[in-house]
Amino acid sequence: MADTLGLYEEARQLALDLGYVVREEVLGDLPGGLCAMQGRQHLLLNLEHGVAERLDKLLAALAADPRIESEPKSRLLEARLRALGSSP
Repeated sequence: MADTLGLYEEARQLALDLGYVVREEVLGDLPGGLCAMQGRQHLLLNLEHGVAERLDKLLAALAADPRIESEPKSRLLEARLRALGSSP
């Protein structure tokens, strides 16, 4: 669990560094994800979901962003992003 929390915090900070507005809210049955509002990319994370599920949403958004290549990140985060980027 400690790895998941640390990875979640690192991924969240990377999203912020890339200019995403990261919003953690109670969304009911909504899964959350990326959306554009007022010309900015927002990443909605459902607080009713566990940390692992919220991490998956963060990783999916970051893996699709080509700007992550030039950003510093841990080996663990790099491996998780690479695995998502290479999957069909």
